[in-house]
Amino acid sequence: MTTPDVTARSTGSVVPAPPMPGTDSPGVPRTPSVPGLTPPAPPSAMRPPDTAAALPRQPVAFTAESVRHDFPILHRTVNGHPLVWLDNAATTQKPRQVIEALAAYYGAANSNIHRGAHTMAREATEAYEAGRAAVADFLGASSPDSIVFVRGTTEAVNLVAQSWGRANLGPGDDILVPVLEHHSDIVPWQMIARETRARVVPVPLTPDGEIDQHAYADLLSSRTQLVAISHASNVLGTVPPVKEMTALAHRYGARVLVDGAQAVAHFPVDVQDLDADFYAFSGHKLFAPTGIGALYVRPDLVSGLAPWQGGGNMIESVDFGHTTFAPAPHRMEAGTGHISGVIGLLAALNWLTALDREAVASYEEDLMAYALQALATVPGLDLIGSAPDRIAVLTFTLAGQDPTTVADWLDHDGIAVRAGHHCAQPSLAHYGLTSAARASLALYNTSDEVDQLVASLRRLQQTT
Repeated sequence: MTTPDVTARSTGSVVPAPPMPGTDSPGVPRTPSVPGLTPPAPPSAMRPPDTAAALPRQPVAFTAESVRHDFPILHRTVNGHPLVWLDNAATTQKPRQVIEALAAYYGAANSNIHRGAHTMAREATEAYEAGRAAVADFLGASSPDSIVFVRGTTEAVNLVAQSWGRANLGPGDDILVPVLEHHSDIVPWQMIARETRARVVPVPLTPDGEIDQHAYADLLSSRTQLVAISHASNVLGTVPPVKEMTALAHRYGARVLVDGAQAVAHFPVDVQDLDADFYAFSGHKLFAPTGIGALYVRPDLVSGLAPWQGGGNMIESVDFGHTTFAPAPHRMEAGTGHISGVIGLLAALNWLTALDREAVASYEEDLMAYALQALATVPGLDLIGSAPDRIAVLTFTLAGQDPTTVADWLDHDGIAVRAGHHCAQPSLAHYGLTSAARASLALYNTSDEVDQLVASLRRLQQTT
């Protein structure tokens, strides 16, 4: 039996944070100005596409301490200790700019989109489509029409499987899926493979947790129709050579879907440089709200995608004899979308891209190196995966301790990590494991927090 995923228990009190810019009182975001209120100028996340989608050109100097002031939740306590949030691979925390954008939308701009002629409908539609343009810019896509809004990476993969897969897969076709993948990039392919009589072919890993490139090359053939690759592993942190793997797959005429859920918060992504056919990510791992994500579809593919859900918003005309669908990407977005989620995602992208992302990536690399050295001093701790190119995901076991016990112990010290199979059972099985603990770092984490993690783990080992 595998151990279910659990998050360390989070009970405690919220303590006032220091006053932050744009707040009326410590830790309480001020409701920003929105259309219809005084002053009338909307906040950046609610401006029309010509301003909101124009991401900042000059990056703001970055330090972890400076960005921590933007995150109210990082100033709370858990079990009497300051919160140390090391569960970023599961979800990132939200800056006040995102929280304020959501409050602004619901406080003074809430409306459905696309189908209204009134002022607030136009404002909401402009903000929603500004979000689409911002995502396209963020991913280096050539047009906003290549961006489909979804609930997250899982829905994006299912959309591709059910829309593209149903139309293009058949008996004898291969879908190559590395052992590295998250369950959301395995199960949808198994489901569509059963329906189309294709087969899912696992690509093995090397001992250090990299995708075995020799095996990958050997498995590619004229039967290969799709390769599904994570841009970064949520368990091992491995960053595969996606560009090179994509180029090789294209030689065989295969399409490539890239799961970018763990990548986009850590380093810039250019889908045109990668030459990806599909690229998916989730907003909640990118400092944005839950329930919103995006799927990039290569321009020469997007117009050919058949709708996978029917309803409102995705049609041009309907009668009982015939229905015509809206052009892409709207035909893939049935029903009312997660409008506030897009507003929050836009705010998150504006916040993140204002930072010097090269400095952010360099900082995270240094912090991970520090964490690797520090964790090596904990008796009985065994880190899983040692790929040279990786993000700051630190999955480990502790001799004599169940991973859930480790997470619970750390929680008593205010440290949030995750324990379980991390929705990546094949990756853990590669190391003979069914469960492990995971600490995952983000741009607001510090070496002091790493020291607290190490000290708590050492105390746990000393008590047994």
